[in-house]
Amino acid sequence: MENNASHGGVQVDRPAAVWGGRIDGDGAEHLRWHQHVNSDRFALSEEHSTPRPVALLGFASDAGVLRNQGRTGAASGPQALRAALSSLAIHQPRAVHDTGDIVVLGDELESGQARLAKAVSTLLDAGMMPVVLGGGHETAYGSFSGLFEHLRQQETTRIGIINLDAHFDLRTASRRSSGTPFKDIANDMQEAGRDFNYAVLGISEPNNTQVLFDQAQALGVRYLVDEECGSSNLKEVIKFVDEFLESIDQLYLTIDLDVLPAAIAPGVSAPAAYGVPLEVIHAVCRHVTRSGKLALVDVVELNPSLDIDARTARTAARLINTLIGV
Repeated sequence: MENNASHGGVQVDRPAAVWGGRIDGDGAEHLRWHQHVNSDRFALSEEHSTPRPVALLGFASDAGVLRNQGRTGAASGPQALRAALSSLAIHQPRAVHDTGDIVVLGDELESGQARLAKAVSTLLDAGMMPVVLGGGHETAYGSFSGLFEHLRQQETTRIGIINLDAHFDLRTASRRSSGTPFKDIANDMQEAGRDFNYAVLGISEPNNTQVLFDQAQALGVRYLVDEECGSSNLKEVIKFVDEFLESIDQLYLTIDLDVLPAAIAPGVSAPAAYGVPLEVIHAVCRHVTRSGKLALVDVVELNPSLDIDARTARTAARLINTLIGV
């Protein structure tokens, strides 16, 4: 798909829509997301402010889910996430810009991932923190590729990935899909002579074959299974996260919403029969935000057509709200 919009040098396929929602007043004490997101006056700045401005970027794709034989509909995820964010209250104002969407049409996944990577890299170069709204988990390959391009010349910088997910997504296949992104990333890092630092929290043992566990071991992947991530084990989970954070410099956090129990997140391609409690996932999000190492976030696999009362979208919005600290 040809790029048809540009926001401060970031090429997107679909410009940001106008945000709207409930208005209680115009003062700071009444502020909600839709009154705060600055989509009309978006401009990149090379000045690095603290905290860094946030840039929302949609990746409207379920081509990877289709290739992975999943239930499609995640292409509508970005707009549903925006709708769920819209009326949330703002308590600690931080610049948030909506840059629009990268849109994957049909089976044109690879070109869409390339456009996503370019947009993410441009935003990072400008001193912003991208929050990518997926899309299937094929989003991850484009997200990480953008971060890696941004850091490519910093050869001593250790890049790490924490994936909150019921699945390793380490499949080996002839074409990229929502099940292959981290194997594809591992291949790219090996080719570049860089370490592949990958940790997964929430793995469902019954939903990952032995081949995938063997692949994880061969690649040095650190992981906790879902049964190790209960609320009573929160201290151990945070210790796991801290030990990983100590080994890296820049963090990419990717949240596959199917890590949550199906009762909390029904609107995903593969709902979890067990899952990790929301309070644990939320605590991890808050913890990595406070680490000072968080460079990039994406939230993926929301399928609005399968959601119940926007339950999954609202949960995802709460996590995003926590991650950017507003």
